[in-house]
Amino acid sequence: MTETQKTMMVPVESYLKAGIHIGTKFKSKYMDNFIYKIRQDGLYILNLEKVDERIAMAAKMLSQYEPEDILIVSRRENGWKAIKMFAKLTGVTIFAGRYPPGILTNISLKNFMEKKILLVTDAWPDKNAVEDASKVGIPVIGLCDTNNQSNGLDLVVPCNNKGKKSLGLFFWILAREYMKNKGLGEFTATLEDFTDE
Repeated sequence: MTETQKTMMVPVESYLKAGIHIGTKFKSKYMDNFIYKIRQDGLYILNLEKVDERIAMAAKMLSQYEPEDILIVSRRENGWKAIKMFAKLTGVTIFAGRYPPGILTNISLKNFMEKKILLVTDAWPDKNAVEDASKVGIPVIGLCDTNNQSNGLDLVVPCNNKGKKSLGLFFWILAREYMKNKGLGEFTATLEDFTDE
């Protein structure tokens, strides 16, 4: 076992199996720093050490907030099961589906909410939430694939933000770390709880 494998949050095999490192055929200038190589089929591959490092940073950052202060948004359907399970275990607020602008900024809306930090599964489809967060000045953690822009994000977590297994693994690790850091009881959820339909 190499030094790297010992310090990673999950075994390398778990990351590889979930395909968390597999990007798209496009890359943005910003995401270039996180790319390890390009495959023969043209897909960009993310650097697993950097993926792992940023997941740890995201967990640490979220752990500074109480569950009621956190909002997680996922317009992408592949993230719904994972964020719903995360919410069930931790008590954070989630928004699965299209986020209508103004929830964080317009106090006259029925569904208005005040939050202190936002996490989005994809900065592009979730751009309404990112824009709201920047208007009210709260930090934003964004999961970014190789083709994402990083506008308005305070912390970028490079990963395959389109795959069910990849998003499931990300939120499983995040839930485990968050619950451990906040002392929210024993973490008994399985990866399947976050990925299987």
